Amino acid sequence: MTWDEWLRQYFARYADALAAPEIDLSLIAFHDLAVRLRESRRKLMFAGNGASASIASHGAVDFTKQGRVRAVDFNEPNLITCLSNDYGYENFLAKAVEFYADDGDALVLISVSGRSPNLVAAAQYARERGLVVVSFTGSAPDNPLRSLSDIDFWIDSRAYNVVECMHMIWLTTVVDMLVGKAEYAVA
Repeated sequence: MTWDEWLRQYFARYADALAAPEIDLSLIAFHDLAVRLRESRRKLMFAGNGASASIASHGAVDFTKQGRVRAVDFNEPNLITCLSNDYGYENFLAKAVEFYADDGDALVLISVSGRSPNLVAAAQYARERGLVVVSFTGSAPDNPLRSLSDIDFWIDSRAYNVVECMHMIWLTTVVDMLVGKAEYAVA
């Protein structure tokens, strides 16, 4: 296979994900949720592991600054180590949600596999608490995080970079939907 062929096949993964009609419904649902949160002065709470934690941080900043929806992420090392030390790494996000969530808030969880125990535990706690759960996952369609979500963004891929890039595209698309245009000043 030539590099040209490889690249065409590689970028076809992105094109297929962008063209999936069910994603439009999730984008609109997430936008509408964000508008409700903004109007009611509630917030989005973001979390992920590894690169997904970076995407979560980017999302929290952009939703706050550009989208005017209050947002936080749980990626502070002292928060992670404190709660992990006291409650176990698999429970630290559920405890963070317990400590930071107000009624009416929403939780956004990002995971390629949708199987990370700390994210699944956070989603379970959020559901018990009555919070809306939004997930961004890939891999298997029946992953636990996806099944615990009210709004889900799923890509049928196990290619980590493709999945993570699509998660970022979908998150920032919703921010641009809140702004109402794709090109705007950010200062």
